[in-house]
Parts: sequence; structure tokens; C-alpha cells
Amino acid sequence: MGSAITAVGIASVASVRRINDLPMALLPVILGAHQLVEAVVWQGETGDVSAGTAEIAREAWAVIAFPLLPAFVPLAVLAAQWPLARGRERVRATFFIVLGLVVAGALGHALVSRPVDAEICGNTVRYSVGIPGAPWVIAGYLVATLGSLLLARDRLLRFLGLVCAVGAAITMRLWFHAFASTWCAVAAAASVIVLWWVRSRRPAPPGSAGSSPGPVSELVR
Repeated sequence: MGSAITAVGIASVASVRRINDLPMALLPVILGAHQLVEAVVWQGETGDVSAGTAEIAREAWAVIAFPLLPAFVPLAVLAAQWPLARGRERVRATFFIVLGLVVAGALGHALVSRPVDAEICGNTVRYSVGIPGAPWVIAGYLVATLGSLLLARDRLLRFLGLVCAVGAAITMRLWFHAFASTWCAVAAAASVIVLWWVRSRRPAPPGSAGSSPGPVSELVR
């Protein structure tokens, strides 16, 4: 699975025609690498790799799943939609970015302060970090990632958000204790939508505002 998703990600990056679309195109690469890392975590739990390798894999998995994604997704959506219209669109983008960074900071602090434990639970891996105020942090995580997609200007990004939101609801219901692991699998399955989105984009005219990413500081002007 991880190799297939990574291949989709490479195809997405190779298909980029607007530099602003590169962060979103990289998302399947990140998710594919995440799945490959989880395969090593699984091997660590079954004793097929050394304890040291398994620990590194657990930490790497947690860094991608927890601090990276809630910060990365809203920024990728911002870049894809740049330049933003004044008013509500800028306010929404600022909100999701700030929320994602706050959530990433809280999760990063938890990772530095506590060990990452993993346990095989059926066909998934259950991770335990011990996050203070976990329900609020998880809610902020979902709002930052899914909200930025669901309220995006682009219909395919909204469709991606819808697929991920439905998948998150189903997996949370079925696999509550292994939610983080299952959620990432659902998000990775949506990588094909990112490839579809990238290939549907048209290159920006030379010298236009969309030909290069704008600074995040422009949001608060």
C-alpha cells in the first residue's frame, strides 16, 4: 500500500504545472512514506526488526501523523488557492493555519515529553502518546485538516475533504482505539484525488500572481 501511494505521489509531483500546487501534490508522497514507516512499526511489534529500529519508526510515524499533517494541510490548501480573495477567504485561511499550528505545537510537545507506544490491534496498529486534553486536540486536528479542505474554493479539494471526512467518521466508529492508524489509511486512499486535482490544474500565465507562492504574511494585511 505504501509503495503504491508513494508512486501516486510521485506522479502527482511530476504532473505539477503551477508551483503553488506543489505542496498539495506532495501530500500523497508524505502519506505513502507514512504507510511505509508503519510497515516497519508493524515489523517491530512482531519482532521482525530490532527494538531500536522499531522505536525510530514509531517516532517517525508519530511526527508525520501528529505535528506535521495539521500544520501542512492548511498551508498546502493556502498555496493551492493563492492569491486569496479579501474578506472571508483570508479569514478562513488564517483561522485554519493558526489552528493547525497550535495543534501541531501541542502534539509536538507531547511527543517530546512522552514515549510513543504501539500495539497491534486486529489489522491496525494502536498508538498511544498520552496527549493532554486529547479530545480537544483531536477536534482541532480534524477542523484544521478537514475544514481547510471542505471550505476550499476548488471543488476537487472540497471533494477530497468530503472523502476524508466520511472516511474519518466511519473509521472512528469502527476502530476507535486505532483511529490514528486507520485515519491515515483513509487519507492515503484519497491520494488519487490529489493526482486527479493536480492534473486538472492549468498552468498560471507567466508573471501572474499564481505563478509563485505568496507569503503567509499577506493574509493579515
